[in-house]
Amino acid sequence: MSENMFCYQCEQTAKGTGCIVQGVCGKNPETAKLQDLLLWQAKGISMYARRAALAGVQDREIDVFVVEALFTTVTNVNFDPRNIEKLIRKGQIIKEKARLMYMKAVKNAADIGGPAAWVAPADYKALLNEAADKGIQSRKKGLGDDAAGLQELLTYGLKGMAAYADHALILGQEDKTVYAFFHEALDFLTHTAPKVDELIDYNMRCGTVNLRVMELLDQANTGAYGHPVPTKVRVHPLKGKALLVSGHDLKDLENILKQTEGKGVNVYTHGEMLPAHGYPGLNKYKHLAGNYGGAWQDQQKEFNAFPGSIVMTTNCIQKPLDGYKARIYTTGLVQWPGVTHLANGDFGPAIEAALKAEGFKADGDPKTIMVGFARNTVMSVAGTVIDAVKAGKIKHFFLVGGCDGAKPGRNYYTEFAEKAPKDTVILTLACGKFRFNKTEFGDIGGIPRLLDMGQCNDAYSAIQVAVALSKAFGVGVNELPLSMVLSWYEQKAVCILLTLLSLGIKNIRLGPTLPAFVTPAVLNVLVEKFNIMPVTTAAKDLEAILGVKAAK
Repeated sequence: MSENMFCYQCEQTAKGTGCIVQGVCGKNPETAKLQDLLLWQAKGISMYARRAALAGVQDREIDVFVVEALFTTVTNVNFDPRNIEKLIRKGQIIKEKARLMYMKAVKNAADIGGPAAWVAPADYKALLNEAADKGIQSRKKGLGDDAAGLQELLTYGLKGMAAYADHALILGQEDKTVYAFFHEALDFLTHTAPKVDELIDYNMRCGTVNLRVMELLDQANTGAYGHPVPTKVRVHPLKGKALLVSGHDLKDLENILKQTEGKGVNVYTHGEMLPAHGYPGLNKYKHLAGNYGGAWQDQQKEFNAFPGSIVMTTNCIQKPLDGYKARIYTTGLVQWPGVTHLANGDFGPAIEAALKAEGFKADGDPKTIMVGFARNTVMSVAGTVIDAVKAGKIKHFFLVGGCDGAKPGRNYYTEFAEKAPKDTVILTLACGKFRFNKTEFGDIGGIPRLLDMGQCNDAYSAIQVAVALSKAFGVGVNELPLSMVLSWYEQKAVCILLTLLSLGIKNIRLGPTLPAFVTPAVLNVLVEKFNIMPVTTAAKDLEAILGVKAAK
């Protein structure tokens, strides 16, 4: 079969090897090619920006464009080829600015080839043809699968980190050293003969820098909305007009809450927006009514049944069905052809659509779930937790979380949580929690057995808790009674994994399948250095971790 495209950046990639006809995510070959070219453009910009930075010169417009370009190519963000074309052409202007900055900053500056010298053809068809030798397959042929796979591991780590950097930037938090690393790493990715040791080193450095980015985002979120606190959240609707907010962007949610106040519209969160209820600065809005639905992969069914308007703030958007295409809106970097895009923080059209829609006819079941167990809350009861461990009441902690998805095999995480012994505590985060977060797990001496720590970026909170516990017990993190059982789907999970590895954390179980870009040789390196391993079955993994058979 001839290849119309090649992409293997997500867990659901076709046949576990790569999408070559159409993306499983819904990305068509045209969009895939343009995303490859946008990444190529970003590399060219960074080649100049990296050299200028070494001479002590940076430019914020250049820095921000590269971050946004990377985020645009994350899975389930931008599916609009014409919009991506505009970004490529804007990138040409940004690249010229970067070139002039480099020429001025560096004495006797030489011309640079590769992506830096590339000029996007004015003709659209000719532009698409440019992608033929700029994608993954051409590098696989030139470098081999192992080196190309390590390049992609770094690329996807940078993409995931760009998403977090963009969220932090929106709330006023940024760091010049972070921008400098983006340029340095993208410049490194243009090297034609990278060594495996160099690639591994850059991947670990990406993990280290991502810890800083997650810290910035944590500071941004808590600075704007306060530290999360344990909060009950309705999971069934209230009677009345309704507007649903999905994605990850808390600033967009805040703007929607402000703009709907007093208008008779109940606002609901969806997917990764669920943790927003734990922030005092957002939960203060009385019309933040609850959470509707589950993880991103069920949105077509859930959005179709939702009797109001929907705003998708960041990934993960899927192809909208005709039943709700006229009442779903995108914002930020998210785009889908034919879907109304809202710019400049004005959500008026979405609010009008909610008012015109039928709304919910009656109150649903009053069932609630708990959120808001971020690091401040957990550390405030650290003494109680430590005493429970020393007394043998808590035998083990599990971090069970990460991305959810539609591919078979993810029921493993439901089974794992349900079969975990009653003297264990489960920390969870990201949309993987929806596999089990409505289950009643009870408590251990007043400590809930299920602690929802937040969005995927709140892995920062989990890391801080682990570090605090290791200090309290006088042991390394790897010696704690703590096991990490992670699910992945897209590039943000990749950068979090790199962060955990960069911290030296070992024995991580990853699933439901391993990344297609991690070759057997690369996996062997990760196993040797970190003892990373694929998940098997819930019962077998629990027995391997605890040394006892799991409950049936």
